[in-house]
Amino acid sequence: MRIEVSFNAAQLDELQLRDKNVVVIDVLRASTTVAVALANGAREIIPVATIESAVKISGSLFGEVTLRGGERNGRMIEGFNLGNSPAEYTDATVRGKSIIFCTTNGSVAMAKSRYARRLFVGSFVNLSAIVDAMLEDGEDYVLLCAGKPSGLRSFSIEDAVCAGMMIQKLIQAKKFPLDLPDASRAAATLYKGLGRSLLKLLKLSDHGQYLAEIGFAADLKLCAAVDSVPVVPVQQGTVIKLRKPEERPVAEPDPVRTEPA
Repeated sequence: MRIEVSFNAAQLDELQLRDKNVVVIDVLRASTTVAVALANGAREIIPVATIESAVKISGSLFGEVTLRGGERNGRMIEGFNLGNSPAEYTDATVRGKSIIFCTTNGSVAMAKSRYARRLFVGSFVNLSAIVDAMLEDGEDYVLLCAGKPSGLRSFSIEDAVCAGMMIQKLIQAKKFPLDLPDASRAAATLYKGLGRSLLKLLKLSDHGQYLAEIGFAADLKLCAAVDSVPVVPVQQGTVIKLRKPEERPVAEPDPVRTEPA
């Protein structure tokens, strides 16, 4: 089972991800928000790469059952219904709704992975559920960290540590021999060194500090809560929905034994 890590989605194109099994990771905050929205009853998430695409798609859907969610520079996009804070995606707001989702990095990584063989959306909040799904499949995976747009600050430490935590759990499971290239080993090493206090990590990260500055400090605690939203968002066609548990045969009970009279 080969586990590759890309530290920035901008480094890859659609063709490189075609027919791959991909986990998109954007801890702050797109992956967390997708998990929360689906757990709270959203019908589906429709990730798009641009605001123009979001507007175009929303024009062809029923307004009363469709919401537009997302951000630019951390703040809700003008004309949208929701931003990118997981706290906004409550049961009362999203249940039964389709959400057109457009963020600076996370939705771009999801849209870029649309030709993947399988696409999960993972974060700290649903980490064990994602790892269990990977182990159930038993196939090679690319852990695609959303990162930031290309430049000197394109690396996001919180995404890399999340990928490293997934790898560490795969190692501990001992279900399959793992093939870990250098980037994967680096992510696992980062987790071992920085994973003891995830909330502290998020507070010290570049994007965590920025979110706190613009009024979203409370989101950091939500995003650091490991396994608080144990769902598996998976791409189905062009949308992301909850993965339904595999139906397993029910074991027949042992026959009742009676003592001879």
